[in-house]
Amino acid sequence: MTDPRSLTDIVAALDGELRTADIADYGGAHNGLQVSNRGGVRRVATAVDASRDAIRDAAAMGANLLIVHHGLFWGGAQPIVGITYDRLQLLFAHDIALYSTHLPLDCHPTLGNNVRLAQALELEPSDGFAQHKGFAIGVRGAADIDTAALVARTRTFAESYGGSVRTSLPPQGRRTTQWAMCTGGGANSDTLREAYALGVDTLIVGEGPHHTAVDAIEHDLCVIYAGHYATETLGVQALGDWLERMFGLPHAFVRRPTGL
Repeated sequence: MTDPRSLTDIVAALDGELRTADIADYGGAHNGLQVSNRGGVRRVATAVDASRDAIRDAAAMGANLLIVHHGLFWGGAQPIVGITYDRLQLLFAHDIALYSTHLPLDCHPTLGNNVRLAQALELEPSDGFAQHKGFAIGVRGAADIDTAALVARTRTFAESYGGSVRTSLPPQGRRTTQWAMCTGGGANSDTLREAYALGVDTLIVGEGPHHTAVDAIEHDLCVIYAGHYATETLGVQALGDWLERMFGLPHAFVRRPTGL
């Protein structure tokens, strides 16, 4: 059995690597340690979402630290009843600490969701994209690839995580020469305007509202909607592997796809 490592030391290492205190995020993100345990960590689990099922799976794996991309408190202050109570009760009952990292993980230069997805799709980032309060959350770069081939590559990836792919425009007959990427809910008015200004012809995101497809069509921008869940699986896995190297803690990824 692995000797327990200090939760305090692990959190300090995570906060430092992810620049948790420096990366501005949405108010409900509450990046960092959200729930403590009794102080020792023997095994790490990672997941996209802090759902009841993910917590149960982490407990079944014997993990007492769960690292997630989407934490517990997106809705702000709320009564500890119903599902909120269930999640916390499971964490307490199994002595599982919960660490959440949202935009700090999205934009990490080696462990982040965006750079890891680019690598998985065989794209080479050269610059940042999706500016948010002084930080580039996504990535972009140049390529010379048949867009239909890129869509097929993205579909294979998304389906491996229970997702699917849609595009704003038919990719056949198009070439991708300038691409940009913002995982998760990456299609919005700001990212589309940034893409138009940069001459991007292909934008890869997790999801976005209906109006983004309408707008993209009129600007001749092919948006590849690859699924919120699927596009945000790689960062937490990379972070868990990083902890395994740093602290010698066994790590396992909890798969709980939403299909979205």
